[in-house]
Amino acid sequence: MKTTKILWIAISLIATNAVLKAQDTFNPPTYPSTQINPCGVHDKNVGNRRAINYTSLREGDVAWEKRVWRDIDMREKQNQPLYYPLEFNACRSSLFQTITRQILNGNIVAFKDEEFLIPYNLSEFKNRIVKIDTVPNIVYDPLGNETTEYVPFYDSTSIYERILKFRLKEDWFFDRQKSSLEVRIVGIAAFEYNAERDYFREVYWVYFPSCRPYFARNDVYNFKNDAERRSLDDIFWKRQFSSLIVKESNVQDRYIDQYQKGIDALVEADKIKMGIFTWEHDLWNY
Repeated sequence: MKTTKILWIAISLIATNAVLKAQDTFNPPTYPSTQINPCGVHDKNVGNRRAINYTSLREGDVAWEKRVWRDIDMREKQNQPLYYPLEFNACRSSLFQTITRQILNGNIVAFKDEEFLIPYNLSEFKNRIVKIDTVPNIVYDPLGNETTEYVPFYDSTSIYERILKFRLKEDWFFDRQKSSLEVRIVGIAAFEYNAERDYFREVYWVYFPSCRPYFARNDVYNFKNDAERRSLDDIFWKRQFSSLIVKESNVQDRYIDQYQKGIDALVEADKIKMGIFTWEHDLWNY
């Protein structure tokens, strides 16, 4: 009797095991889904990056200094990583989008002048970047008569295409403690191009050091390798942009286009550029 019971128990266990295996065949195990990452196959930890700190600089270490203003034309190929994308992108943002987003969030202050003395309030700043237009809207009264009403239309994204120039205000100086010629950007301004009137309108100025923490967290496009982590701050730190000098510090505070035109203005800009490096070369010429 005991042998019969043991036999039935063994048969039941074998049958149960077979049923469980059959269920596993039709219902395969589910695994937790991985987190969606549209920017690549791995997490780049963009938010943890920090800007490289400037080295300490004393007034007595500055043996020579020259202030220079230069324009970055977004239409040049080398500067296109700063200009694009023009619409929302989960992985990257343009230079203008990055600065404007942080201004609206209250992290960066926008100024009306390059001396950083007159700041914009939030409503004034929004009026600078938002284009207000009217669009026709057809409505019908209860009798079926058609009337046209013009309703306001607020456009806050088309300005991305019209920001075709940035202006840098920077100081070149010779650090006698390190015996090297260095440069530090003081401010940056955005200029909007008006195609109808063919002129550039200054949108705002921002203090460049206050932008660097946010530049370090924004990737830019790399023409050769998408895996390289290159940020907006890297572009300015490594001077990987094309620009043209438009002014140097002078007694009359004039821009080059105020006393030179055409090809002569380009020659004058190149003369200022070469003058800075010639000064360093002559310093070490024995």
